[in-house]
Amino acid sequence: MISRRALLRLPAGLALTGLGLGAYSVVIEPNFMLDVTRYRITPKSWPRNLALRVAVITDIHACEPWMPPARIRRIAELANALSPDIVVLLGDFSAGTHIVTGPVMPEQWAEALSVLKAPLGVHAVLGNHDWWHGPLPSDAPDGAEGARRALRHMGARVYENEALRLTKNGQPFWLLGLGDQMADYMGKRLGWRGHDDLGATLAAVTDDAPAILMAHEPFVFHRVPDRIALTLSGHTHGGQVNLPFVGPIAAELRYKTTHIYGHHVEGDRHLVISGGLGESILPVRFMRPPEIVEVIVESADVPSLALAAPPI
Repeated sequence: MISRRALLRLPAGLALTGLGLGAYSVVIEPNFMLDVTRYRITPKSWPRNLALRVAVITDIHACEPWMPPARIRRIAELANALSPDIVVLLGDFSAGTHIVTGPVMPEQWAEALSVLKAPLGVHAVLGNHDWWHGPLPSDAPDGAEGARRALRHMGARVYENEALRLTKNGQPFWLLGLGDQMADYMGKRLGWRGHDDLGATLAAVTDDAPAILMAHEPFVFHRVPDRIALTLSGHTHGGQVNLPFVGPIAAELRYKTTHIYGHHVEGDRHLVISGGLGESILPVRFMRPPEIVEVIVESADVPSLALAAPPI
């Protein structure tokens, strides 16, 4: 039986708990936590003599005070410590929330990312926020030219419905990059119009070497053919706010899909969705810390490259 004193204390206890969780989700998790999330992907069609270590950075949402240049540089340096064969940047470099103290200009975040190093280079696609507005959500859109120019200046290759044939140890593979699927808002009735052209992107592939697709939003995955062994995406922030026992239910309802986070397999097609690094709408994360993703793609028939994963 609860005493009268305990009953009176209950609202205060609940209020303090709420304040503690709020402080954690606004201050601690989004700003002081950073995970390295690792996946080993073994498509049945993947060649035995090709093993790739891919570092995935996405949804930076550069802005003050949440994602300043110094923090972006630390993220890039941690990605370098993974010793990746290739680095992919999956879009949304611009801020995603109005609750900021100032912008981080494209030249600033690009300079911070310019320390990224990988034998097979740094490769990027654009995200919806790069199209929707400038460095801040209150800034006028520029056709993503600011982000595009900054990425090229830092040495990244920018893909917009394009494909590039690469080789590692003499073994070829294709890297494809899709234009953004939500680039233009056409009004409440028509919704979003993308700049993506999956058919043209696939048509750029001219042989049967294995292929990896970069797509900012994961929504295209249901249309990706078996020809593509792995699709890498961001955008959803892994739900950004996840509730105990039920997970990213708000994101699932919003996007009308359960493909919100992590590794998904349909047939022999694999999808990895990163939880990303920054935030949109509100500068809040709960039960989905910022993350760099490491994906090892290799044949299941050979000793795993993951056994040689560098310590962090």
